[in-house]
Amino acid sequence: MAAVSDRLPAFPWDKLEPYKKTAAAHADGIVDLSVGTPVDPVPQLIQRALIEAADSPGYPTVWGTVALRDAITGWVRGRLGASAAEHRNVLPVVGSKELVAWLPTQLGLGAADKVAYPRLAYPTYEVGARLCGAEAVVYDDPTELDPAGVKLLWLNSPSNPTGKVLPKEELIRIVAWAREHGILIFSDECYLELGWEAEPVSVLHDEVCGGSYEGIVAVHSLSKRSNLAGYRAAFIAGDTDVLGELLEIRKHGGMMTPAPVQAATVAALGDDHHVEEQRERYAARRAALRAALEAHGFRVEHSEASLYLWVTRDEPCWETVAHLADLGILVAPGDFYGEAGARFVRVAFTATDERVEAAVKRLG
Repeated sequence: MAAVSDRLPAFPWDKLEPYKKTAAAHADGIVDLSVGTPVDPVPQLIQRALIEAADSPGYPTVWGTVALRDAITGWVRGRLGASAAEHRNVLPVVGSKELVAWLPTQLGLGAADKVAYPRLAYPTYEVGARLCGAEAVVYDDPTELDPAGVKLLWLNSPSNPTGKVLPKEELIRIVAWAREHGILIFSDECYLELGWEAEPVSVLHDEVCGGSYEGIVAVHSLSKRSNLAGYRAAFIAGDTDVLGELLEIRKHGGMMTPAPVQAATVAALGDDHHVEEQRERYAARRAALRAALEAHGFRVEHSEASLYLWVTRDEPCWETVAHLADLGILVAPGDFYGEAGARFVRVAFTATDERVEAAVKRLG
């Protein structure tokens, strides 16, 4: 029996281990700016909601509680500008990575189909295509793709890894093109609330989609905005036919968000104060790291949103990784995200204030 893992690329983060050991050997310890995992506390109101729902002996539902659907639809209308969103337009998922990896399989795609995603992109888009045996294709401008056979088009704005934001006019043009060719859009918008030098816009915004969600779905996560990476709290919103099909499949597969996490999600989506507090933390860390990197000889490109700085010293990315590891700083090599990133590194600003300060001193 052929192993499914044979279809997949090598897990990229394993390649970083030797550099992690080098960085960890620094006298003052490692400053890990690689994976971008949240380090700040889960807000108290979210912890309380989780604890209060801890006595949940029964099975949760895949579609979630009415309270959860109310919270998601309310947030989608208010924050994304999707004024027509209803319960049938939303579906909780068990973290966004699970959704991205298994979506092509759940959509029934296979060897005759193509999954398209940006040339510089989150590696799990490719993984999802490989898992179902579909052809993975990359693009610079999706409307320049040959639409034949393209069944799923991934957008990612703000981008991981570059932080690039697609303007509203660009989204309007892409949505029109995809609808003309019958191509399903999934828009990964997990960093939408982390715009710094640009204001990200959702593909579900009334002015982008014309108030109709036909052929479009947005992906959102609470991992970064609310420090809930450990909770696996995420959801999708958009086309009722697509979400209805996924709901049926996921019911059979038992893909249920745990009841306490559903309650925590309701609390998180109902409060903006903790989001603004976290934004302020990230803004300060971003400013400090950007200034230090530029003073050290790096050039920053894009990075107008998200939790990363996309930087280069105009050298192969692994040379940069090694240079920074010698300073006790671990970053992600750009080629993790595609060949076009071979001379860049991605620097996360999700470390603690103390570790960011340490990195700034070392870069100085």
